[in-house]
Amino acid sequence: MTRREFFRRGLLVTAAGPWMLGRTRGDEPAELDLLGQAEDRIRRHRRRRRTVVVRDAEGRPVAGVGVRVEMVRHEFLFGCNLFQFGRFRDDPLEQDYRRRFADLFNFATLGFYWSWYEPRRGEPGHERVERALSWAGEHAIVCKGHPLVWDHPAASPRWLPEEDEALSRCVEERVREIVGRFRGRLEIWDVVNEPTHLPDRANRTRMARWGEKLGPVAYARRPLEVARSANPGARLLVNDYRLDQRYYEILDALRGPDGQPLYDAVGLQSHMHGGPWPLRRIERVCEQFARLGRPLHFTEVTVLSGPRLGPGENWGPTTPELEQLQAEYVEKLYTTLFGHPAVEAITWWDLSDRGAWQRAAAGLLRADMSPKPAYERLQNLLRQRWWTRAEGTTDAAGAWSCEAFHGWYRIVVTDAGGRERIREAYWGQRAADVLEIRI
Repeated sequence: MTRREFFRRGLLVTAAGPWMLGRTRGDEPAELDLLGQAEDRIRRHRRRRRTVVVRDAEGRPVAGVGVRVEMVRHEFLFGCNLFQFGRFRDDPLEQDYRRRFADLFNFATLGFYWSWYEPRRGEPGHERVERALSWAGEHAIVCKGHPLVWDHPAASPRWLPEEDEALSRCVEERVREIVGRFRGRLEIWDVVNEPTHLPDRANRTRMARWGEKLGPVAYARRPLEVARSANPGARLLVNDYRLDQRYYEILDALRGPDGQPLYDAVGLQSHMHGGPWPLRRIERVCEQFARLGRPLHFTEVTVLSGPRLGPGENWGPTTPELEQLQAEYVEKLYTTLFGHPAVEAITWWDLSDRGAWQRAAAGLLRADMSPKPAYERLQNLLRQRWWTRAEGTTDAAGAWSCEAFHGWYRIVVTDAGGRERIREAYWGQRAADVLEIRI
């Protein structure tokens, strides 16, 4: 089954059609049950009680001191691809795109498609990535590179050599050079993309013919090993759209001599061009791939707000009715994923309808960069419901506590004279529960 067939499956639907797919009578109670479980998991796994203890210079507790905490950034990676960065000729649209991105996300996927990145051998285009990285750094946005090895016809440059050994060297050189070049600035990589479909493309691309000879495990193994040697501290992923047993078996076979997986997280695509997936399917996918013992990244999430008009990539523009349905589903989807303890990242695909994949109405923003209801729902979740702002006063032991979502914080302590002490703190899953501040 090819990638396009997997997503399309011959669907030809009306404007409301995508939202009816996969739904059966009785889904609503099951969904409510799953959402209730997710909310409980969020309380248990995504936040923890934290305590600030204020002491004077001699170490004595100070009572009656004001403490204010403000979350700065989530530890969980809420992201989107940043592919339209720098592409708008209309400067106001460019600025709106960047502002909307930074107002919502802390994670960005940058494009490293080989045919685009190095259209002529030996002339990689580092400059655009450098500009995007610089902007992301100014806004405390973590970046990921995507993808390094992929056999898609649109991603393979025409100059690839015909000899297998020469092609192997080219692939290794690309992985080693790029991962090494951006070490310290780009620490997360989709190293290998979609190894499950090599047989489907063996007659269509040079990369697939080479990969089919190797087999999917060997095809993925060597790039992972090279990436690891180029940056031992990087987080490496394999990424695929076929969330089935074939993909699971490939991942399960990608282990080192110590028996541990060669990757650090599992990439799971979820393009829902055929309609939103039932939440029970999302839960099953999480449970299945969590058994590999690595965190899960939902790397490419697509939910449309426009209808399919015909076969192929034939999509209508966004509509008010489908925008509302998109928003309702997005809130359920993100709640389900944020609630699953194995998931550590969610990446939307694409931010705006302008330039979206397959020219579908896949954005959280319309083509004019105005926000759809789904963007506003996510902003409420990410920056209100799942965001910590709290304040109080220390007790006789100099302590004050609150429930705080995992992330980075700005903590302000105000003494009796109105003087402030400001402290930056990491309150993530690996951080201590008690933070001591001297005044």
